[in-house]
Amino acid sequence: MSFTIIEQATPRLHRSELAVPGSNPGMFEKAAASAADIIFLDVEDAVAPDDKAQARKNIIQGLNDINWGTKTMMVRINGLDTHYMYRDVVDIVEACPRLDMILIPKVGVPADVYAIDMMVTQIENAAQRTKRIGFEVLIETALGMANVEAIAQSSKRLEAMSFGVADYAASTRARTTVIGGVNKDSGVLTDKDDSGNRLYFWTDPWHAAQTRMMVACRAYGLRPIDGPFGDFGDPDGFIAAANRAAVLGYEGKWAIHPSQIALANQVFTPSEAEVTKARRIMEAMTQAAREGRGAVSLDGRLIDIASIRMAEALLTKAASIAGSVV
Repeated sequence: MSFTIIEQATPRLHRSELAVPGSNPGMFEKAAASAADIIFLDVEDAVAPDDKAQARKNIIQGLNDINWGTKTMMVRINGLDTHYMYRDVVDIVEACPRLDMILIPKVGVPADVYAIDMMVTQIENAAQRTKRIGFEVLIETALGMANVEAIAQSSKRLEAMSFGVADYAASTRARTTVIGGVNKDSGVLTDKDDSGNRLYFWTDPWHAAQTRMMVACRAYGLRPIDGPFGDFGDPDGFIAAANRAAVLGYEGKWAIHPSQIALANQVFTPSEAEVTKARRIMEAMTQAAREGRGAVSLDGRLIDIASIRMAEALLTKAASIAGSVV
């Protein structure tokens, strides 16, 4: 057993992460009134080059003038390979005390995160900001995935990682259908049965990448977040993608359309049945401890110390959602 203790990131409710283009300030008020846990105002991919300067101004005004309530507010800056990035960081961080986090796109190596950390630290010190800005990084290139474990350890500001499936697919030259969707050609064929028939089962082409990023996040105290599902007219497809991520251990998922917010919140909120079972596990293990036993049977299944850890994690998340102590 390792005795290494990894500090966990700043806890935030992160079931749904709503993307809002900075070039469309008419959407800001609706976003503020939505049920999204986290909102990122975007000045990167959703904004055309000619509109970036104005989008930056819109974001500054929106962060300062709109009542965002208790939502976590984040800005996706432009990439380090552009000449827009430094001005995004300097202008927005200097002018917006309401800003909670920065989303850094296309992170490929730990030094990418260090560069932004250095800039933000200097701005915070100069402006005497009392609220420390957190980071989320987008893992959306083959280089980023190859270095994901090192990136996860790159900064004390780092809180979360998102899997950016679209750019990742482009980087790896993957064959895709919709953004975040599956592909009918990704599948396995069973052996022939006695009649010579075979079955074909679709597989998830993103499973390996999502798993690797999730492990890096959980190993180093970060929140793993699944990225966009492009077909916002397909709620069933979104729910299926969100469920696959949730089963792996993901904390939440992007919403690129307001209709996806409720779906993400639904999938990543523990159900009443799950909470009830977790409470019963805790009660059963408490009784076992009184009786000097390290394990006990509940509903015909063995539960032990590992069961307590899983139950505690679920109850902690349920408590943060309810805004109360379990």
